[in-house]
Amino acid sequence: MSSPNLVYSDVEEDLRASVRSLLADRAGPAEVLGRTETADPYDRNLWHTLAADLGAAGLMVPEAHGGHGASARETAVVLEELGRSVAPVPFLGSAVLATSALLGTGDELLPRLASGELTGALAVPLSTAPGSPFPATVRADGTLTGEVRTVADASVAEVFVVPATSADGPGLYAVDAAETTVAEVVSLDLTRRIADVTFSGATARPIVRGAAAESAVDSALTTAAGLLASEQTGLTEWALTETVTYLKGRYQFGRPVGGFQSLKHRLATLYTELVGARAAARYAADALAGGYDVPIAVAVAQARVSPIAVHATEEAIQLHGGIGMTWEHPAHLYLKRAKSDELAFGTPGRHRARLADLVELPA
Repeated sequence: MSSPNLVYSDVEEDLRASVRSLLADRAGPAEVLGRTETADPYDRNLWHTLAADLGAAGLMVPEAHGGHGASARETAVVLEELGRSVAPVPFLGSAVLATSALLGTGDELLPRLASGELTGALAVPLSTAPGSPFPATVRADGTLTGEVRTVADASVAEVFVVPATSADGPGLYAVDAAETTVAEVVSLDLTRRIADVTFSGATARPIVRGAAAESAVDSALTTAAGLLASEQTGLTEWALTETVTYLKGRYQFGRPVGGFQSLKHRLATLYTELVGARAAARYAADALAGGYDVPIAVAVAQARVSPIAVHATEEAIQLHGGIGMTWEHPAHLYLKRAKSDELAFGTPGRHRARLADLVELPA
């Protein structure tokens, strides 16, 4: 096995520049805040540009299936930038979860997801952790019947990849969104919505069955958990950068507030946490791309990076003072995303417990 490579390549930096430029132009704080107040919080035009025009939806998909044949490393870079922006696009649900579940199957949906022609979602609760039992809330008996709660990005999905059980065992099925009932629920995160999805005799196309279906679902959850750490790193970077900028421009007693020793210490702590978060997130992305140490790298990343993102966004609100507490400032969107991400794909405690088992650490 080659040594882990945590350094961003020139190609990754070029991709970052393209995504950052797009988001700066189309998903600034005012635009994102404004959308949270509307009946359609997702920016579908931005998603089409990101997925189709920039090709971000097909980064992990092999060229033989209509993708770009890149890897989790490039996808992680996109997620970092989306974390810095909290742009309301279904990248996690479609380009990560649904696509990852299909990667090993060669299914006919892959080219359409990779091109951005279709937006997908994996019908599992957002809180489902890697290593969880195969979902059993949907039954397959010719058609699909059942309910899956708190599915990420379900309200804009056009096709669902659905784990379901039958007399023949577990299976993975494709279901058109028109065959389902999708009901958004109150979500803490205003920029990534969750919804309950109900299947009432829905027509479904089998994708894979048996052990292959179980493997596909667990692979998708593992990939999503590992790559989510990059989004959390982006949240942390935004919190530190914005707070430093604010404190440099805020004066008290004739001097910048950022010059006070106690605040310098808090900012230094955030910086060291950001460095650690980025290292853990990059290690997880590199492991996913290279196929080595994946369960351990993902568990380490989520156990470490989740609390850092929450701490950083909490500090951003505290250190911005009164303005940080207002609805008009975007800081609350970042804290809500960080708290939601902390629960997504397993809590930090869940990942620490899994890590202990993986490295055979006695309780």
